[in-house]
Order: sequence, then structure tokens, then C-alpha cells
Amino acid sequence: MRQRSLIAITAALAAGALTLTACGSRDEGGSSDTGSGTTVVIGVDAPLTGDLSAMGLGIKNSADLAAKTANKDKYVEGITFKIEALDDQAQPSSGQQNATTFVADKDVLGVVGPLNSSVAESMQKVFDDAGLVEVSPANTGPTLTQGADWQTKKVRTYKSYFRTATTDAVQGPYAAQYVYNDAKKKKVFVIDDKKTYGAGLAATFTDEFEKLGGEVVGTEHIDPETKDFSAVATKVKNSGADVVYYGGEYPQSGPLTKQLKAAGAKIPVVGGDGMKDDEYINLGGSASTGDLATSVGAPVEELTSAKDFVADYKAEGYKEPYSAYGGYSYDSTWAIIEAVKKIVEDNDGKLPDDARAQITAAMQNVSFDGVTGKVSFDEYGDTTNKQLTVYKVEGGEWKAVKSGTYTG
Repeated sequence: MRQRSLIAITAALAAGALTLTACGSRDEGGSSDTGSGTTVVIGVDAPLTGDLSAMGLGIKNSADLAAKTANKDKYVEGITFKIEALDDQAQPSSGQQNATTFVADKDVLGVVGPLNSSVAESMQKVFDDAGLVEVSPANTGPTLTQGADWQTKKVRTYKSYFRTATTDAVQGPYAAQYVYNDAKKKKVFVIDDKKTYGAGLAATFTDEFEKLGGEVVGTEHIDPETKDFSAVATKVKNSGADVVYYGGEYPQSGPLTKQLKAAGAKIPVVGGDGMKDDEYINLGGSASTGDLATSVGAPVEELTSAKDFVADYKAEGYKEPYSAYGGYSYDSTWAIIEAVKKIVEDNDGKLPDDARAQITAAMQNVSFDGVTGKVSFDEYGDTTNKQLTVYKVEGGEWKAVKSGTYTG
């Protein structure tokens, strides 16, 4: 109850701050004048409450750390960065409302988020129509950047949308290669939660697994609102599968692995970055031992580039861990800061009148050494960093077992 109360208070304060900012005095660039400089607001959209809040709060905190670091270092002369976070509860409708709120506040010059690809779908047009740049640390659905027909004809739909996480066009096949070639599993039962992220990830995994010679012995779509997977557990047990691939997130896959093992299906569950969170292990208990998940990039804790981030995050005293997307959230925020720096320097130290449009244009050429490695974007707004890591649950922890990228 205490945690929920704190979240509610934080949300109320954030909403109040957003309202006050919207009423503040503005300079010609559309940002509040603090007296000692200009305040640039970077919005954050993520699930701050609900089942996926562990990841969402990590995103918010990491964005906050980036802003504080930029302010401390006076990285952009005359500019103070401020984070305003809104809770989308992992719901597309809430995400769209939040996007509208951010667009209405002219002090908001960039947005970090969201976590869920399905939420991003509801936000992209709102931001693009307003020319407000959006950088997601976590979206992996290929259609968001390359269009509905991305497998045959890639088309960039929204010029204001970027991401620092690699896509399921890479993640799904990479997982398939590991399962088939390294784990030596040949018969898979594929399950997904019918959502944009989960269904898309399961599809790209399946395509590559079958190309390699693997056999899909069963498929099932589960209701993400339920926690009773007894029926699908029985199907998996009777299918002859030697591995389960799950397209979805940890609130469902945690109970799923526990019920699979209880039903007698003593086989590993494999999933994507939406499953790779400590809460998965808490939900699955001992049944999660031996399960696998891919996640974007290399392990943050093992990257030389991330040492300061890890230390600074701890020193700042955030109550929640940075979770799977902390480093990517920091880098997404820093990308916006870099774009702001570029347009300010090009405009004699001030924000231009069309700051939003110029930031979106500048983002295409942003390039820097970030927490997660080199940060830059291709012609679709996708990250140029395609690295992924396979993790395995051992001794109650996620442990990295292999890093690399998909080789098609």
C-alpha cells in the first residue's frame, strides 16, 4: 500500500507541475523562462502503475538521471532540462491522451517512451502532426518505423519517431538461432498474448525457427488479462515440444512457466525483452530456473560505457531498479538533449522559434557514445546498434550466456 500511495502522490505532483509549466511565462522559443535561463521539458510516457510498472519506473528514473546529469554539467549553456512523467498504464488509450497532453504544453520539446509497441501505435500520429520528437527506449515492433509491409517494402511513416532499442525483426530470429543451434531444441510450442509486441515477436521467431529446420508442434494465443493457463499447459505437455517460445511480457509468462512445470511440461520457456525482468523470476519461482530471454544490447553491468550510469543511478537513491531499459532510457533522453544542444548552438545560444521541428530534424543526425554503446539512427529512425543478449535464469538471477546479433 505504501508504494501505491507514493506512486499516487508522485503522479499528482507531476500533473500539478505540468499544469504550472503550461501556465508559465514563455520566451519566443516556446519555453518557460526561469530567470537564469530557459527550461526545456522532456516528457516521459511509461506504465508507472500496474503490472509493468517495474520497467516503467526504471525508464522514468533513468530519464530523470540524464536530465540531472546534463544540468549538473551545464551541458547546454543557458538550458535547464526538466522531466515530466505521465502514466500510460500500458494502455493505448491512455498513451494517446498523454501524447495530446504533451503536445499541448509548448515547453515539451521531446518525449521519451513508451514501453509498449501497442501504446506507441496510438501516440505516433499525435506527435508527428505536432512535429514533436519521440524516442522510445523499448519499442521493438518493426511496423512502427518500417510500415505494415516492412518484410517486403520498408516505408518510414513518421519522421518524428525514433528508438534506441533494436527491433523484433532482429530479436525474434536471433532467439530462434540460439534455441535451434545453441540450445539444440528442435520442437517448439509457440504462445503469444495477441498484442502488437507479443504477436510480432512470436511471428519473427517462428519464421526463422522453421527456416532452420525446426518444427512448430503447436500454437496458442492467450488472454493477457488472465492468470489461469492450465488449458494451454496441458496442450504443451501433450504436444511433444522440447521448448516453449512466448511472445509477451513477464506478468503472464511468470505464472505461465510455473503452471507449465506443474502440469508436467518440464521444458524451458523462452521469451523476449518484455520477459527479461526480475519480476519474472519472482512470479515463476523455482519453475523459472533454466528459462531464457533475449534482451536488447549487451548487459549494462558489463559495459565500460555504463559504469558511470550504474554508479550514478545508485548514488541518486532511486527506490526502483533501472530494469531492462534503464540504459536505453538514459540514451533516449540524452539523444533529445544532444538535439537541443545542436539547435541552440546553431541559433546563437537560444532556442529557435520552431524548436520542435528543428529538434526532430536534428535527431536524424544525432550520434554519440552512450550508456549502451554507440547511439545513432538509420533512415527509418531505428537504432544502428543491433546487438542482443541471451539471458538464462540460474540461481534465482538472470545471467548473460551469449551476446551477438542476428545473421540472416
